[in-house]
Amino acid sequence: MTTPPDESGSRRRRSRPEPTPVQRALGLLTRREHSRKELTRKLAVRGVDTQAATAAIDRLAGDGWQDDARFAEFLVRSRANTGYGPLRIRAELATHGLDREAIATALASFDGDWTETACDLVRRRFGPAGLTDPAQRRKAAELLVRRGFSGDSIQRATRWEAED
Repeated sequence: MTTPPDESGSRRRRSRPEPTPVQRALGLLTRREHSRKELTRKLAVRGVDTQAATAAIDRLAGDGWQDDARFAEFLVRSRANTGYGPLRIRAELATHGLDREAIATALASFDGDWTETACDLVRRRFGPAGLTDPAQRRKAAELLVRRGFSGDSIQRATRWEAED
């Protein structure tokens, strides 16, 4: 069914009711996990006042839609899978408003090996021939530092050779 044209000849759209803060927050959460702080900020950008945003997030958290611990575990897995180390991930989790305990729990939930993650990144970046000279080792170490790996992981990953 279409709407009839108005006096100017254009078709009018039916106005939709303004979504509630809960509906806005739920719309964001159905796309991906969000931290409480991130969700509050995004709702504020969409014109939701802080008190209404907090109430909406509290309701969704109570119903299981929003969970900072689940968000943190998701972020750890996704960043580790893209080649980031625990130091960088820890810093990113802190920017999302998570406390030290939640960050430590999320990092502890990672079932991979950070050194192996660093080695995989070096293999992908420097090829199957491995690190053949000191300049390549230095570049690999600099990459791993930027990506947030510990000194021990960096040392082990830059000693990797093609026969490993």
